[in-house]
Amino acid sequence: DLPSDIEWHFIGMLQSNKAKSLVAGVPNLAVVESVHSTKTATALQKACEAAGRSDPLRVMIQVLTSGEDSKSGCDPSECVGMAQHIVEQCPALQLTGLMTIGKFGDPNPEPYFALLQQCRGRVAQALGVGEESLELSMGMSGDYDKAIAAGSTSVRVGTSIFGARPPKA
Repeated sequence: DLPSDIEWHFIGMLQSNKAKSLVAGVPNLAVVESVHSTKTATALQKACEAAGRSDPLRVMIQVLTSGEDSKSGCDPSECVGMAQHIVEQCPALQLTGLMTIGKFGDPNPEPYFALLQQCRGRVAQALGVGEESLELSMGMSGDYDKAIAAGSTSVRVGTSIFGARPPKA
């Protein structure tokens, strides 16, 4: 059995039609780090209302900083509009920051991290909040040290803990 006070972070592509089952099925869901569209934010808002959550669900906007077709995320030019939508139209959600996944295997992830920092600055200015009030989730097992140096407040180090994923069949 897992501790009853464990908090879960959802990371990964979330289809808007799966928001209700995620919110209802994970009672200790604390953060969704991969909100990539206003449609997904709205679906999470409705799911939280339907589930009767007492605390706002913390969310991060996933920004596509690498430009890869294989990854999800809003375009950097859309992050302010996304943030405004969440803050103004989704009272059951709490915008807690921005997230990105750099290009896999790129030995120079700094440009992706710098772009996310720029997005945070634009979002903070548009919302009238301090940049430090918005977290940055960036960096994984292979580049977490560079991510921390670039200001990351959250890194994803699953490969370091659990090992590499098996290849896709």
